[in-house]
Amino acid sequence: MSHALSILRSHTGALSPDDARLLRGLRAGIETAYEELIDRYQQPVFGMVYRLLGNQSDSCDVVQEVFVKVFRGVSSFREKSSLRTWIYRIAVNEAHNHRRWFSRHTRWEVTMADEEQESRLFDSTADPGPSPFECAASNETRLLIEEALERINPVFRTAVVLRDIEDLSYEEIADILQISMGTVKSRILRGREALRRELNPQVETGYVEAFS
Repeated sequence: MSHALSILRSHTGALSPDDARLLRGLRAGIETAYEELIDRYQQPVFGMVYRLLGNQSDSCDVVQEVFVKVFRGVSSFREKSSLRTWIYRIAVNEAHNHRRWFSRHTRWEVTMADEEQESRLFDSTADPGPSPFECAASNETRLLIEEALERINPVFRTAVVLRDIEDLSYEEIADILQISMGTVKSRILRGREALRRELNPQVETGYVEAFS
């Protein structure tokens, strides 16, 4: 299946044939379906959650809770998104709940008024430019970028991780985070700018110029 068709199906709520087959197995309680779900999603979900939390032990706990919720909720999944989008939405919410970002880290607060204003500006724009990940010239640089990622606003970090590491479409990210496309683009842009600021004192001039 082409990537464009996969995005369209995700956006319109239609499951791919493979998702539909797996979902039928899960709802029927077939053990191999549960094993397939774990094999397919456990490592990607762990990688994403780890980048959001930055702690291996916490990430393991969160991922375990994610799959408990997936297994419990599979019968009520309304199939308005792809299976991956649904699982990632649960994972992001669990990571947010675990960190209690908005109550414990008030310095990271992003007001709804700011986001609504920026959303209107970005609704009709194209991709907000290349990411630092795309411009990284070496594995060492990518490691520096991942370390810098842990130091930026978690609201923007989530959007950058979903777009630049997980390679999700804007439609999928909007579905996962339950925000508008304009807000998705705004968060990605602000996250990438924050990464560039973090990287300036650490990365050689040539790399920094590539990010601008």
